[in-house]
Amino acid sequence: MSDYSLDGIVLAEDHGSVRVLILNRPEKRNAIDLELRVVLAERLESAMADDTVRAIVLTGSGGTFCSGGDISTMRRQSPEEARPRAEAAQRVIRAIWGGPTPVVAAVEGFAYGAGAALALACDRVVAARDASFSTSFTGVGLAGDMGISVSLPARAGLAAARQLLLLPRPVWGPEALSLGLADVLTETGGALDWALEDARRIAEGPPLALTAIRSMLGVCPAGDPRAALDLEVEHQIRLFDSADFAEGVSAFHGRRRPEFKGC
Repeated sequence: MSDYSLDGIVLAEDHGSVRVLILNRPEKRNAIDLELRVVLAERLESAMADDTVRAIVLTGSGGTFCSGGDISTMRRQSPEEARPRAEAAQRVIRAIWGGPTPVVAAVEGFAYGAGAALALACDRVVAARDASFSTSFTGVGLAGDMGISVSLPARAGLAAARQLLLLPRPVWGPEALSLGLADVLTETGGALDWALEDARRIAEGPPLALTAIRSMLGVCPAGDPRAALDLEVEHQIRLFDSADFAEGVSAFHGRRRPEFKGC
């Protein structure tokens, strides 16, 4: 193993031809703020451009994959202000979907909101038995981004995706496996080791063929799935300027149930 980076909010370790990227805000349960999404996109783009990297593992530090967007940094914003933030989130998914290298998510603890979207955007999801997924965007008056409108229906089916987005709830490991949100379950603390082994096996495969497989499976029957990222941006920046979003953030900080008014 070689250390690619030993500090910062996204750590990187090389295990032979596998690069492990680690979200490193354990004090925030690896919640995604603007800085993290920019650095993560840069790390992913760098790994995708490195011919010596044949597979990527994405995980989180401190026993949690990612608790979602960092609500403590959110506030009501105009569309002009919100667009760079929303597009920075989509840059992460564009790097995963648009690059040649397979990505495996190793999920321990929470994968909520943007964290769930991030995990589901990967080619393979290895989850601990007690890991918990939730598409909890509506809790703060948002609809979701980071590819959730494509990845969730692709994994769970449109009907199940609709219910999980409209009525978000925790989905624990065994149910996540049955719904297709996870591809394999491990015991607590074992997700990274399993994901590393899977990534090593993938890395031994033919790179050009693997890239072609990812490209072929990335074609959506209704068109290029990356177009969904643009649509998500438009919805997200509009919702960032809504009273409901401001109420959701306020309720989060006040530890109370939000009262959404649809404005």
